Amino acid sequence: MAVAWSEKASSMEALSLSPPMSPPVILTQDELKKIAAYKAVEFVESGMVLGLGTGSTAKHAVDRIGELLRQGRLTNIIGIPTSKKTQEQAISLGIPLSDLDSYPTIDLAIDGADEVDPHLNLVKGRGGSLLREKMVEGACKKFVCIVDESKLVKYLGGSGLAMPVEVVPFCWKFTANKLQNLFRDSGCVAKLRNDCKGEPFVTDNGNYIVDLYLKKDIGDLQVASDAILRIAGVVEHGMFLDMATTVIVAGELGITIKNK
Repeated sequence: MAVAWSEKASSMEALSLSPPMSPPVILTQDELKKIAAYKAVEFVESGMVLGLGTGSTAKHAVDRIGELLRQGRLTNIIGIPTSKKTQEQAISLGIPLSDLDSYPTIDLAIDGADEVDPHLNLVKGRGGSLLREKMVEGACKKFVCIVDESKLVKYLGGSGLAMPVEVVPFCWKFTANKLQNLFRDSGCVAKLRNDCKGEPFVTDNGNYIVDLYLKKDIGDLQVASDAILRIAGVVEHGMFLDMATTVIVAGELGITIKNK
């Protein structure tokens, strides 16, 4: 009996000395965005002209670029901001800035997205900067898009959230009705975007945004794009078709890099 008790005690002691199993680490959505952003900044090299994106994910990338400049690990960087907000952030970080007039070709742009489909087409602009983002990212040799896995969709508009269209303020209701009728078969509802005060949201360019909410796939995206842009009163839409060269997706299981 004494031997048996001794063995049992030793066994219990061994169990008590075993390190407790660590609970799984659950990352927040913002932490996932930061991971993707830092990975994207690994593409940045000294001497580059960079398109600086706008939004909660791109903000992490701009912060990281500023940090590497301060550390001397990056030098001779020129940033082209895609919004007034990003411009202010970059200035506060000491990132030298310019514009497309001075640098019509950009080496690399880093920005987030609101949706990414399996073909790396994007929806952008829920932050309101879609026109400047499209101008800058359309001028770059390489466009790295950074998202967390919640932004992956089967088709653009598939999240049920807004597909933004920037419109001139003049007779915006007329333009919104045209947009809604254009995608009537997809169950489209067009709504003017308002700010926190309930007033029309005004972009950096002095325009309004009409958000399209879709219940079904709108079909051929290039056909849809062309149809939207043919409506008088439309400035630009938030579909970024065949523009991203790389998409970095941060998820619970790690980083996934998708290339064109």
